[in-house]
Amino acid sequence: MKWTEFADWGRRVSQWAQDYHLTIGSRPVRAQTEPGDILNALPAAPPEEAQPLEDVFRDFENIVMPGMTHWQHPRFFAYFNSNAAPASVLAEFLTSAVAAQCMLWQTSPAATEMETRMMDWLRQSLGLPGGFAGVIQDSASSATLAAVLTMREKALDWQGNRAGLFGARALRIYASVEVHTSVDRAIWIAGIGQDNLVRVPTDGPVRGMDPAALDAAITADKEAGLHPAGVVLAVGGTGTGGTDPIAACIAVARKHGLYVHVDAAWAGSAMICPEFRTFWEGIEGADSIVFNPHKWLGVQFDCAAHFLANPDDLVRTLAIQPVYLETQGKDGIVNYSEWSVPLGRRFRALKIWFVLRAYGLEGLRDRIRNHVKWSHNLHDRLAETPDFEIVTAPVLSLFTFRYVPEGTADPDALNLALVNAINDDGRIYLTQTRVGDRMVIRFQAGQFETTADDVAMAYDVICEVARALIQ
Repeated sequence: MKWTEFADWGRRVSQWAQDYHLTIGSRPVRAQTEPGDILNALPAAPPEEAQPLEDVFRDFENIVMPGMTHWQHPRFFAYFNSNAAPASVLAEFLTSAVAAQCMLWQTSPAATEMETRMMDWLRQSLGLPGGFAGVIQDSASSATLAAVLTMREKALDWQGNRAGLFGARALRIYASVEVHTSVDRAIWIAGIGQDNLVRVPTDGPVRGMDPAALDAAITADKEAGLHPAGVVLAVGGTGTGGTDPIAACIAVARKHGLYVHVDAAWAGSAMICPEFRTFWEGIEGADSIVFNPHKWLGVQFDCAAHFLANPDDLVRTLAIQPVYLETQGKDGIVNYSEWSVPLGRRFRALKIWFVLRAYGLEGLRDRIRNHVKWSHNLHDRLAETPDFEIVTAPVLSLFTFRYVPEGTADPDALNLALVNAINDDGRIYLTQTRVGDRMVIRFQAGQFETTADDVAMAYDVICEVARALIQ
């Protein structure tokens, strides 16, 4: 393919994308293929000669698309949505066309300076204090890894990167069972070890960490000669929306001089609505915070906003400055590659700029408020429907439920069969989790184009499929 052909194909792909999004509701939400279908449809060897793009595009439609689960479907109610607002798609198109590697200020000043400004726009949108600075990471997992590495270095007086962990006292990180598994992976990668991730008990209606139990765990570890290093807190955990009491837990961490990272990957977007900020009251005391605009704000994956009370700690942990990366003759610049694990960086700030300008904060707030309202409506209907029980009450737009008709011998097996049958039906997409020893079904609303009718359909499908299982 030549650049002289690009515009014609660009128009065709653009029209295909518009048609896809306008008709996506007519497709099954989850891919209906069987394992191996796509693999077996692809040639086993690469082509030796160039092939017409017409053939490539036809195969894209005939081979690839049947194997896609449609994350932009308005009835995708399973995992937290990875959204793609139209304005964000356009920005990603431009980012791909320019194709810059934005690792340093000098390799694209516009990318660096827009990232600085967009992170401050997001800070203001969430109501965070002016002392926080930010960087765009690829995902919340990377931000959490960076936070855990910073905890490690601070606890080891900045000697871990140089000397390693051999011979050092065991470092301890504290989190509840509600945090994302990215915390476990960060512990592994940082060399701290799974056995040193201390799971603090939870209590209360939103399954938050017990501050007294946190204090007791840290104290016991100190008395045992172990080395507490940091605390990871959750706001809107993935399974059931578990949310730690941020202010109380930060107070305990401060008492013991520990670094605090707050993972609000999904729920953080809702903090653009002032009425939801009670979920993270006390957040101004955190050392670092992450949320994903690529979830609820409509910004395309990948895009994680990582805020830091003191970015110098992160830079001291991650920065490496060989001569070939130095920018000569310029003062007052930031190289965000020193704030993240990868050296290479995409121009992610552009899509934030497009989305915030194209929809405005009020437009984005309206979407989030509607998703919360519609999810609560569905919760209330299921709560009043015979044979259904609510297991965890709504946290923003997420709640869990079970189908337990009288006489059910194995409720776990029935509910797993139900979620599978719903997803095979194709009209909506849900997923399962466990609460204690019970298998439950998760529902959350968050797709950018979801309507009240889409959520209402979820009720009809759930009830219809559930009744069919026991006939």
